[in-house]
Amino acid sequence: MLESLNETSDKAMNLGEEYISKTQEYYELKVFQQLTATTSMFCKAAILGSLGFLVIILLIVAGTLALNNLVDNMIYACLISAGILCLLGAIIYAFRFRIENIIVRSMSKQFFN
Repeated sequence: MLESLNETSDKAMNLGEEYISKTQEYYELKVFQQLTATTSMFCKAAILGSLGFLVIILLIVAGTLALNNLVDNMIYACLISAGILCLLGAIIYAFRFRIENIIVRSMSKQFFN
């Protein structure tokens, strides 16, 4: 009877150690998955953000040149473009918390799933 009790406790101990080992492996893989997903997301955001920034700059220059043709004065065209950009900046600033909430929700879905 003592031998069967020792056998049972040894089996339970082995199963417990195996469970702990498998759990540790799972969490290591989960951390690796989250790190690679986050890194790739930041890289994609940096590349797309850079390209988007260049597109916006070129659109602003083209818009300013088009305004120059309309008002026939480059200084006024630049002032109008700057005013439009300031207005756009104020609108984005006013909605910054909503924008932040959208980003947090999107990131949490990506990170926790």
